[in-house]
Amino acid sequence: MDSAFELVEKESVVGLNFPATEVLKSEVDRLLRSSELERAIALGNLEHQKVKIYFEDDMKKKCVHTTIWAVTADAIVLKQNSIIPIRRIHKLEI
Repeated sequence: MDSAFELVEKESVVGLNFPATEVLKSEVDRLLRSSELERAIALGNLEHQKVKIYFEDDMKKKCVHTTIWAVTADAIVLKQNSIIPIRRIHKLEI
């Protein structure tokens, strides 16, 4: 794991605050993230495979290791309806 990211439990995601700003500056990076999300949701639904999600809330960079249950146009949904806005995701590791 990237040492700049703090590992957190999936249960703690529900209490986080997410700014409206995009964390990725490059269009290429945003397209790569979109591709990673498509693959992660397929693996989550078919094989219940966990992924590492590197994201940023209003305080610092964080990482969570969990299954993605759904992807909407603006966010990913984890167990217990925890939501991470896509604009706050740096990358995914599958």
